Amino acid sequence: MAINIDVEKNSGENNVNLLRRFTKKVQGSGILPRVRSIRYASRKLSSYKTKMKTLEGIRRRADREELIKLGKIVENAPRKK
Repeated sequence: MAINIDVEKNSGENNVNLLRRFTKKVQGSGILPRVRSIRYASRKLSSYKTKMKTLEGIRRRADREELIKLGKIVENAPRKK
């Protein structure tokens, strides 16, 4: 989605004022915040990666439950601050 900002030079207007008007229009349009917000956004994980991440979580949970049953770790251990 391209939004073009059109600013034409008025008679008797110098380049600095034209540039200032252009800058104000760009700020008012909200283009820069939107572009900056998506600049470092990570892309969506593939279905395979999502599946592998889910399986790893299931494995980790099963291992933790086994350790709790064996008494090697406490179920709700208080966290150290």
